[in-house]
Amino acid sequence: MVSAQNQTAKVAGVVLDENNQPVENVNVSYQTKTSSTDKNGFYQIVVPANQKVVLVFTHTSLKSITVTLQLKPNEEFEYHVMMNDKAEQLSDVIITSNRRRVQGITSIEPETIKTNPSAMPGVESVLKALPSVNANNELSSGYNVRGGNYDENLVYVNEIEVYRPFLIRSGQQEGLSFTNTDMVQKIDFSAGGFQAKYGDKMSSVLDITYRKPTKFGLTAEASFLGGSLTGEGISKNKKWSAITGIRYRDNSLLVNSQETQTNFRPTFVDVQTNVNFSPNDKWHFSFLGNASQNKYNYQPLTRQTNFGTIDEPIALQIFYEGQENDKYQTLFGAFKSSFSPNDNNNYRLITSVYHTQEQEYFDIFAAYFLGEVDTNIGSETLGEVTFSQGIGTQLNHARNDLDALIVNAEVKGTHFINLKKHQIDWGIKYTRENFRDRIVEWEVIDSAGFSINPPIIDIPNDQPYNPYVGPLVPYQNVRATNFIDIDRISGFAQWRTETKLGNSDFWITAGARFHNWTVSGDGISNAKSQIVVSPRAQFTLKPNWDRDMVFRFATGLYHQPPFYRELRDLNGVVNPNVKAQQSLHFVLSNDYNFKMSKRQFKLVTEAYYKSMTDVNTYTLENVRIRYRANNNAEAYAYGLDMRLNGEFVPGTESWLSLGYMKTEENQDGRGFIARPTDQRLKVGILFQDYMPNLPNMKLYLNLVYNTGLPGGSPSYADAYVYQSRLRDYRRADVGFSYVLTERNNERPNGHWLKRFQDLSLGFEIFNLFNNQNAITNTWVRDVYTKNQYGIPNYMTTRVFNVKLTAKL
Repeated sequence: MVSAQNQTAKVAGVVLDENNQPVENVNVSYQTKTSSTDKNGFYQIVVPANQKVVLVFTHTSLKSITVTLQLKPNEEFEYHVMMNDKAEQLSDVIITSNRRRVQGITSIEPETIKTNPSAMPGVESVLKALPSVNANNELSSGYNVRGGNYDENLVYVNEIEVYRPFLIRSGQQEGLSFTNTDMVQKIDFSAGGFQAKYGDKMSSVLDITYRKPTKFGLTAEASFLGGSLTGEGISKNKKWSAITGIRYRDNSLLVNSQETQTNFRPTFVDVQTNVNFSPNDKWHFSFLGNASQNKYNYQPLTRQTNFGTIDEPIALQIFYEGQENDKYQTLFGAFKSSFSPNDNNNYRLITSVYHTQEQEYFDIFAAYFLGEVDTNIGSETLGEVTFSQGIGTQLNHARNDLDALIVNAEVKGTHFINLKKHQIDWGIKYTRENFRDRIVEWEVIDSAGFSINPPIIDIPNDQPYNPYVGPLVPYQNVRATNFIDIDRISGFAQWRTETKLGNSDFWITAGARFHNWTVSGDGISNAKSQIVVSPRAQFTLKPNWDRDMVFRFATGLYHQPPFYRELRDLNGVVNPNVKAQQSLHFVLSNDYNFKMSKRQFKLVTEAYYKSMTDVNTYTLENVRIRYRANNNAEAYAYGLDMRLNGEFVPGTESWLSLGYMKTEENQDGRGFIARPTDQRLKVGILFQDYMPNLPNMKLYLNLVYNTGLPGGSPSYADAYVYQSRLRDYRRADVGFSYVLTERNNERPNGHWLKRFQDLSLGFEIFNLFNNQNAITNTWVRDVYTKNQYGIPNYMTTRVFNVKLTAKL
């Protein structure tokens, strides 16, 4: 990226009133720069490039309008404004450079994330409202994109790849995602067909940029779920700037609403800082650091889950003893230097270190009763189990420890040629990964006094009529110790050009990646060095039509060389020769900007098909993925995504998403079955509103509907036998915010609210309609009928939250 120092762009357009008549003497301002419209309503103003710019349009008799822009150097951006005297604007109308339209990137404003009501706040909460992104766990920051899993998504902050903890198996153990929303300037997301400059994952890219402070600021938030404090500032000589945030999270309010009664208080805390130093126009240095600690102490007490049918209601009652003590500590530091000898060349050196220490210790004994439920209204035992048809116990034990150290060093370059009509990007990266992992995990199941063997042991057992002479083994037993090193060298080269195709604008982006890796370590003697090459291309056409449309086609190979968790099979044994999974993408999209009722809207439609080979199949337990590490399958995914966003309410931005997706896999040539992420139909609504007579009161609504995921299968079971689905996922979160600083510009100087940029009091309702959403099944065996029942594990019920937000 070329340095933004001393680079500018131009914004020009016409200001009209609601009768489409030009408006004269409209003041257009950015910080200290101002311009005004002439008698034809025309204006133009020069603004800085490669940074967020806020333009304000004001007039003596019309309501003001604020627009946020981010333009590339020398870009001439055309923006027309319609002003009236009725609608008070709620927040910024977001306009971005055509560059993102050309690349097929979805841009999300940080303000949308901050106001979005969600049990798990952050960037991911808004991503889950997009048509291509699916998740049915409101306690997790994990998401899957177009049939992929949680491990198939790239996440960058300031061009630096960030990682997730490894041992976490439940969303309620996560607490916080890496990204601190109060520090974010820009969020870009691509759901497929992305460029070669991005890394080696098969599904998506989330590219986040933290902002560089331009003045002192302080942001604070406090709620029933925790709080955060973020401070930022800049030195007097403008060469140094820094932003630091600390967050604390307590999920007790959410977890205690679940069916399992517990003694439980999970706490999570992290500190992040981003420091920037620019000694001159040519050099820029930055440091990004993060330290986090998740403590998860869990002591379950009781649980009752009702399921079955109206005619045959069944309930599972469980009484627990024991506890779980988990701890996840991560340290992350990255140093980035950027050198721009001139406007056409830029070089970057990026180094980073990630260290995680994780422990997962638990001993939980569960006594369960499976029986019929009393449904007689008026009965003293209404809702209770009156006849037990299955009785048993289960003991789960784990002593899992993991210590991982990941070191990266990367050099990148960007070059502009022939008056910036051509852009060349390249990069090369070395990664060293060291894992020290101990797994001791077993499960014993006893039903009516009889120890149950795993399905892989097929020995007749007809006790008590005949004595059992087979082995007594745990139902599940995983024991392994792994000391593994992985060395990787990867790189890319990419070319982008803008040209004409007749009278239409045409863009081409073409490039390729390579990735070489070798696995070594104790007990590894047969590891092979492997290499993959991934060519990719994108073509974009903007016809010279009256309608503002852009068409885009993207294709390419997307390899995913195995990370440590993908090398480890169901028994914890590392297979060093697991191949890279391969996905061939075809994406065809249309981007249409239009006006309706004199308001701006955008409709984005994408059709896609992915053909996958060397697939590393897996089982999914909440958010824990356990791979088979054998590349024994092929798979496909196809679908259609549609997203309409714009000013459904004047001065606000909302969107409606609709997606259909089907993904299946074929293991060992046995035929295609649904993959664990086969989420078929998706509807998402993100809606903002305000009260015209009470503009201080804002409304934010987040609605998600997904058809049910596959329900999984018991341990060691054949996935082809278990093809049931969970119930549909339905969730509505709503937030109300009373903005005390609304119309602060009309208050007299010296008013106490003038010192705040924002001061808001919010009230949130999570799971507004109290829907019972399931994340997985617990499998219970009835010794009498030999049946196994899939008991849904329900997520959170309706929860209320109050929060206070202040920004100086």
